[in-house]
Amino acid sequence: MDSGNIIAKTESAFKGAREHLNEELMHLRSGRANASMLDGVVVEAYGTTLPLKQVGSVSVSDAQMLQIIPFDPNNLQAIANAIRNHPSLGLNPSDDGHVVRLQIPPLTEERRRELAKQISEKLEEAIVRMRGARHEALRQLENAKKDKLVSEDEVRRFQKSIDDNLSRYRSEMEAAAKAKEAEILKI
Repeated sequence: MDSGNIIAKTESAFKGAREHLNEELMHLRSGRANASMLDGVVVEAYGTTLPLKQVGSVSVSDAQMLQIIPFDPNNLQAIANAIRNHPSLGLNPSDDGHVVRLQIPPLTEERRRELAKQISEKLEEAIVRMRGARHEALRQLENAKKDKLVSEDEVRRFQKSIDDNLSRYRSEMEAAAKAKEAEILKI
């Protein structure tokens, strides 16, 4: 195995962990209406499950209200049920026969603290994922060294490169998590 390929794979794994964390943070609601809150919602329509974006358009009407206009009015109830039954949203949609409306309630202090705790857990999961990728890369480098494909100096250089990347990605992710936590805890 090419050692440059090992580093590229590890970098890709680090990027994947960062992107996953950013996506998870985007789904956490901060008490303000945000169309991306509904990205994980899937709707039973036409005999299959579809992402909400494929069955209706989501718009933010004000800071506390989301509107979903179904492309097909027959899917109105299915959209409302999908949102109501989504485990992490905890929202109760209302509809007037044409549009589904979501009133985003202000967060309680207790809920803000729960969300801050979830942010910490998601950050830790991402860091563990990156550590696993680092561990796998170092194992592959050690095997390459045993097979005399790379020298001891190259292994140390590659290990330093991997550790530097890990530190860089970790600090970026910690900054993103801290910013989201500040957004959620802000009243």
